Amino acid sequence: MPKIKIPKGSPSIDMTPMVDLAFLLVTFFMLSASFRSSEPVDVDTPSSISDKIIPENVVLITIDKGGRVFFNMSDPEARRELLANMAGKYKIGFTEEQIKRFTFMSSFGCTMKELPGYINMEPNARKQFNTPGIPYTDSTANQLKDWINYGNRAAINSGRTAFVEEKNKGKNPDANDFKPKFILRVDSKSLYVHAQKVIDVFRDLKLNNLNFVTSMELAPI
Repeated sequence: MPKIKIPKGSPSIDMTPMVDLAFLLVTFFMLSASFRSSEPVDVDTPSSISDKIIPENVVLITIDKGGRVFFNMSDPEARRELLANMAGKYKIGFTEEQIKRFTFMSSFGCTMKELPGYINMEPNARKQFNTPGIPYTDSTANQLKDWINYGNRAAINSGRTAFVEEKNKGKNPDANDFKPKFILRVDSKSLYVHAQKVIDVFRDLKLNNLNFVTSMELAPI
């Protein structure tokens, strides 16, 4: 009796649901992601073999190759408190829109008088902004000292709030992880005297937990 041949057919998988899911994920990340603003200054840091990464709740000071100083903070709420304190001391008013833009702005390096106009600029225009940076060499008009001082207070307050929130969630956080971290990033072509003057500002404020940013280098074998 002849054998019955069953027709062969290749299995097919409907990929439509998977493709739909992929596009939904892409759309979700595009709508929910917050893009980081470009930095107004490019810095070529010296290299080292340290493997530590930049932590949270950071106060970052940047010195470019010309000795100009830029300031940045990682916590948005701390930045809002910081700007309010600086505006009160220097008697400069900011609109609600300017406060909002400053809250999520990247590093800035200008005088307090220039700051309102600097905030109104687009990120790309800030790179072309002609400014001497934040004043820090004159002891009688050391605006950098005020930025660091008020920034430290604001970072302490925001860190304390974040610590309490973590404890309320039933976690056991380390209080040291929520304290402000101070980081100095210096261009490798900058003169040492510029870094020394900024370090002196931290010493005057009795803030001695200062870290330095470097680029990664392979450890010697």
